[in-house]
Amino acid sequence: MTISPDLAHRRRLVVMLKQPRAGRVKTRLGRGIGMVPAAWWFRHQVARLLRRLDDPRWQLVLAVAPDPALGSSTWPAHLPRIPQGRGDLGARMGRIMRHMPPGPICIIGGDIPGVTRAHVARAFNTLGGHDAVFGPAPDGGFWLVGLHRTAPPPATLFQGVRWSSAHALADSMASLKHHRIALVDTLHDVDTVEDLRTTGAAMRFPK
Repeated sequence: MTISPDLAHRRRLVVMLKQPRAGRVKTRLGRGIGMVPAAWWFRHQVARLLRRLDDPRWQLVLAVAPDPALGSSTWPAHLPRIPQGRGDLGARMGRIMRHMPPGPICIIGGDIPGVTRAHVARAFNTLGGHDAVFGPAPDGGFWLVGLHRTAPPPATLFQGVRWSSAHALADSMASLKHHRIALVDTLHDVDTVEDLRTTGAAMRFPK
């Protein structure tokens, strides 16, 4: 399913997802609980997240990797999908920000057990008075980034970011010089076994 042009300027929530194959997704978590359980956890975590965040106030869009998984039956068929393409996380998010139809956009990952519709709504509402919004993570990264997109994103967006480090949020904010930036709720993502314990997500497997 493609992005309909009649939805121009609508709010869009993009969820970046990897095909849940053992050894190719959540590998840091897999080193602690095994690659198969880690992929299984991610698949069901994402299913819950998509059900929770599918809301008429925004269009929910899936950004899928690798690109050949675009037609996978893993994810809900009614949600539009786009390929993430090549490059590091910044290159892929920057491409999404530049190529999606006009309007406010927020991007999140699929590994945030605590995110709710209220968190997403707060981020979009914050964009009403700012150019960009970030949802910080306790490790120095971020679980959400959003742009108002009244103008094309700057060429510097996500340049020089030290990904997977305690500097990811600060570097990303620095790449948006001269933009009005706001921070919203701090939430945990899940990369390790300790993250599972911290978020309480370890026992949230469907029966």
